[in-house]
Amino acid sequence: MGHIVKIKSIEHLTHDVLRIAAEKPANLSYLPGQAADISINKPGWEKELRAFTFTSLPEDNFIEFSIKTYPSHHGVTNQLLQLHAGDELIVGDVFGDIHYKGEGIFIAGGAGVTPFIAILKHLEKNNQVGGSKLIFANKTKSDIILEEKFSKLLGKNFINVLSDEKLEGYEHGFITAELLKKHQGAEQKYFYLCGPPPMMEAIEKHLTTLGIAKEFIVREAF
Repeated sequence: MGHIVKIKSIEHLTHDVLRIAAEKPANLSYLPGQAADISINKPGWEKELRAFTFTSLPEDNFIEFSIKTYPSHHGVTNQLLQLHAGDELIVGDVFGDIHYKGEGIFIAGGAGVTPFIAILKHLEKNNQVGGSKLIFANKTKSDIILEEKFSKLLGKNFINVLSDEKLEGYEHGFITAELLKKHQGAEQKYFYLCGPPPMMEAIEKHLTTLGIAKEFIVREAF
């Protein structure tokens, strides 16, 4: 049994992404970029565990998750859409392989950006953002999580790639080896990947083509 915590607030970040803030369990520790197994403290849902990434910082006095919802699946995320402040979550084990190793390019697909929200918050707080870049792939502009925040934090180092929309100022299509090469700089040593497994596999192949050694690729293991 994990820690039972009360939800403090729940709001929409985009049309299908929720930001949920909850009480922080005593003695909970995690690194920016890590996740935990979460379930809902409601009859029939307590054992339905899902992994969600912390988008709060370890030193915050609350925990926060930014979660993409799939109402048509009638699963856990659809249940989350029914919750309110005062409802309860169960926070289980903390895990995750993505953590900050040094300046680099963060490459995310959709909700795969969540580990990087925490890492970039941490870097911002410690004035260490430097030349870090975020290449963020989504279907449409309306799917971009925290677009305003990332634009303000990263400026021209925030590169959006939209597969289903052509808009000025946004790359169109998918993340290619050419796109990665275009944005690669000598100071960005590491490549951090998080997104759907097929996307990550494709990007790893692109990086190998560009001569990036395995030890400079940081990704979630599935």
